[in-house]
Amino acid sequence: MQGIQPCLWFDQNAEEAVEFYCGVFPNSEITGVTRYGPAGPGPEGSVMTMKFRLDGRDFTAINGGPYFQFNEAVSFIVPCETQAEVDHYWERLCEGGAPVECGWLKDRFGVSWQVVPTVLGRLLSEGEPEQRQRVMQALLGMQKLEIEVLERAHGQGQ
Repeated sequence: MQGIQPCLWFDQNAEEAVEFYCGVFPNSEITGVTRYGPAGPGPEGSVMTMKFRLDGRDFTAINGGPYFQFNEAVSFIVPCETQAEVDHYWERLCEGGAPVECGWLKDRFGVSWQVVPTVLGRLLSEGEPEQRQRVMQALLGMQKLEIEVLERAHGQGQ
């Protein structure tokens, strides 16, 4: 069991969101569901909380009502080894959502994600200052990140 577990607050669509996320990430499953009883505050029998695992990480989702909304102050990073992984997660998480910039997107539930190639950290920290600056400029011009473009900006992958 992991020590700290994120809890995502949804208005009334936690079940739809959890099922979607479990379909996007491998090694994912719903591990528990609690339903509102006659005392509410949600409709009796409707989902109150869902425990789920995304790619081996435990989460909780709650249908807590319209009181709180997601914003970009909290996002989930999806590290990707290959462009195929970047493409997969970007396309799936953007379904019904919206691309932002620099590898960020907002899914159809309002949750912010960063789909980031693992090579990016190295490209932004290694080499001459001019190389790192070219990578940053390339990054700032993209929505979905393209590994080949970032490597070319750094002076690699010729």
